[in-house]
Amino acid sequence: MGEPLLRLDGVWREYPSGDQSIAALKGLDLTIEAGEMVAIVGVSGSGKSTLMNILGCLDRPTRGSYRVAGHDTREMSPDQLAELRREHFGFIFQRYHLLSILDAVGNVEVPAVYAGRARPARRERAVALLRRLGLGDRLDHTPAQLSGGQQQRVSVARALVNGGRVILADEPTGALDRKSGEDMLALLKELHAEGHTIIIVTHDAAVAAHAERIIEISDGEILADRREGAPRSAPEQDFAPLADGHDWHAFADRAREALRMALLAMSAHRLRTFLTMLGIIIGIAAVVSVVALGEGARQKILSDISSIGTNTIDILPGKDFGDMRSGRVRTLVPRDAEALRQFDFVDSVTPSLASSRTLRYRNVSVTATINGVGAEYFRVRGYELADGAFFADRDVQRRAQEAVIDDNTLKQVFGDEADPIGQVILLGDVPVRVIGVTKKRVAAFGNPDALQVWIPYTTAMNRVLGQTYLQRITVRVADGYATKDAESQIVQMMLKRHRAKDFFVINTDTIRQTVDKTTATMTLLVSAIAVISLVVGGIGVMNIMLVSVTERTREIGVRMAVGARQSDIMQQFLIEAILVCLLGGVLGVGLAFAIDAVVGRFGSVKMVISAGSIAAAFGCSSAIGVAFGFLPARHAARLDPVEALARE
Repeated sequence: MGEPLLRLDGVWREYPSGDQSIAALKGLDLTIEAGEMVAIVGVSGSGKSTLMNILGCLDRPTRGSYRVAGHDTREMSPDQLAELRREHFGFIFQRYHLLSILDAVGNVEVPAVYAGRARPARRERAVALLRRLGLGDRLDHTPAQLSGGQQQRVSVARALVNGGRVILADEPTGALDRKSGEDMLALLKELHAEGHTIIIVTHDAAVAAHAERIIEISDGEILADRREGAPRSAPEQDFAPLADGHDWHAFADRAREALRMALLAMSAHRLRTFLTMLGIIIGIAAVVSVVALGEGARQKILSDISSIGTNTIDILPGKDFGDMRSGRVRTLVPRDAEALRQFDFVDSVTPSLASSRTLRYRNVSVTATINGVGAEYFRVRGYELADGAFFADRDVQRRAQEAVIDDNTLKQVFGDEADPIGQVILLGDVPVRVIGVTKKRVAAFGNPDALQVWIPYTTAMNRVLGQTYLQRITVRVADGYATKDAESQIVQMMLKRHRAKDFFVINTDTIRQTVDKTTATMTLLVSAIAVISLVVGGIGVMNIMLVSVTERTREIGVRMAVGARQSDIMQQFLIEAILVCLLGGVLGVGLAFAIDAVVGRFGSVKMVISAGSIAAAFGCSSAIGVAFGFLPARHAARLDPVEALARE
């Protein structure tokens, strides 16, 4: 004769109690053959429930050995024990232990999900079992919508969904009325007749009388073992634990179910979920908004810099900024500008000088800034025409009395409806003819309402200002050339021409780089402060998830009892934590866009929300979900199934 189906040799189960221990089972020796219907009877505290937990691999002996079809459970890992419960054992609990957020079909499917059964197949079997048990019209009902007897039948269907060759029933009639109890016993006898091994734990002698073998237990010891008839023969079945496999389809299916369960759990506790993600929402919104404000400020400053010239280098008299003698330095002359044209990196160059003069036209008299510039000035500074034309090199050479005016001058001198082209205006006592009007642009520096008039620098020097020296030369560097190298060559040439350092240069690209570095540093600093709020939010997620694990301990125990691996439990809580953080990330980004709308409407700086900052926000959300969800998930996965089931 081969190995018995279940065999206990000298099994003890002891629990610590202060400095001592209490023995619930004391050296039990017991064998149960396949196909038997066994009743384990005894009063409360006799050890019968402890014995059932060990037989069902929910608990382990403190001493002694327990073998299932010859395989020693002491050598099995927690996941291998879970596989035994999932594939070969089926539990019918006195308190049903159904998952409240799932309907009848969903509850029956749970063991099949962990077994990796395909969704259509497991759903078909679950529906068939429920219909067989008379619940065909209750398939979509949750446990709260079912009577006690109906819930017990759902638990029977759950025990059978993966085969359930061994059915362990803990007080199967204890919570039922007389009629439902009789129906349950009849169902168990029917399953026994089909070849299932039935083990009933009860204190009721009338219930035990339905079994063909009765084992009486008291104070952790077997008092009697009576057999009412020969055991039925049952086909042999391999109960060896399977090696851990890598069926990615089954893994993906379990992940989908974990995702569905996480969504159901979040939906069932909406307020708690929202409060959990509130820290994430605020943190993500703060990070995205700060980065967007920093980028917006950077672009605004760079735009202002670009408005005074793109890739330009200015040469001014004096040794440096703040040189009190710069006004007396008169060595910067038009020939210097002509000499600079020889370099390959020069796109365009313009001399310039400026002074305030009274501008008169008919009965209008205003103060304007008169700028003497070269023909390439408008390209150097990036001005565009709104009307007319710019003056050309020939106009500079012949000292033409022609002028280009800005939008402010047009409005104040000529009004909105007058056509200024061809009109003559007086700059001091010098008449000039207006040939062009520039498009309106925001002034980077100075008074944005100032009136600007541009005339050829030769005209300004000889006819208006009466001076032979310049106030500035501006070079626009061609695309593809490094402005730093261009600056170095300009300085060398000017030193050679002037034989002294009586000038200094302003490189707008250097300013641009400085602004980039400064704004990047400030953005990083403020972002670091905002990240602290994300960490605080993550700690909140961890705390709430730990509370959630505590609240759902019994659910975890049920899942373990029907065969969930430790990785399945961990996966479910990790997914839930990540979902909370990702959803918080979505709402946080939405809040950032709302802040953007408010700032755009009432603020002077436009926020620039980039795809990169949004991606970083979601990356942070996911990282926080994993980092702060790991500890609660691991705590849940390491719970003892028996203790978890007993927790209310």
